[in-house]
Amino acid sequence: MSQARKNSFLNGEVLNIPNLLSFLRIALVPVFLGFLLHEMFLSAIFVLMVAGITDFLDGYLARKLNQMTKLGKVLDPVADRLYIFSTLLALSVTGNIPWWLAALVILRDLLMLISLPALASLGYATLPVHFLGKASTFALLYSFPLLLMAKIFIEAQFILLPLAWAFALWGVALYWWSGFVYLWHLILLWREDRGNSSNLLKEIKGA
Repeated sequence: MSQARKNSFLNGEVLNIPNLLSFLRIALVPVFLGFLLHEMFLSAIFVLMVAGITDFLDGYLARKLNQMTKLGKVLDPVADRLYIFSTLLALSVTGNIPWWLAALVILRDLLMLISLPALASLGYATLPVHFLGKASTFALLYSFPLLLMAKIFIEAQFILLPLAWAFALWGVALYWWSGFVYLWHLILLWREDRGNSSNLLKEIKGA
């Protein structure tokens, strides 16, 4: 590791409290997945609560300590996606949710993944986070503990299951809506880039 990269690592670009909390949240994903696959739902809820607390703390501390980094902006959505995918995968494999629910969410993210090369060609690593994306992630992550609690507290299923499914279905709908918004923004950027290129070409020809 070069001295410059080492200094960047040590001075807080990588090794800071918010990023360490994000790494912890990601490290708990296999534990969470294991609990789900073995249908240890109470333990899974506990891990999800810890992950939620670290999610809040890393964002709060990053702003409070002025330690917002490029890595931190990547780690946060990656952790969210890992928990969403883990939950959908485990619950669909164990037959606790229908496979189409998992497929809809995964398909949407695959489409977003396919768009990344086009985004990179325009000089962007990612698009700014849209409030619809935040709302959909919140709804999906809120639905999971409700689904798990419905498996534990059988007598309360008549309340928990409708709430869980309401959050899940709204989450999926908003997830796709935010996906279309991101794609539309990508199209606008592409049009703007083509327009700038055309103007530059005209200037060159006119010179």
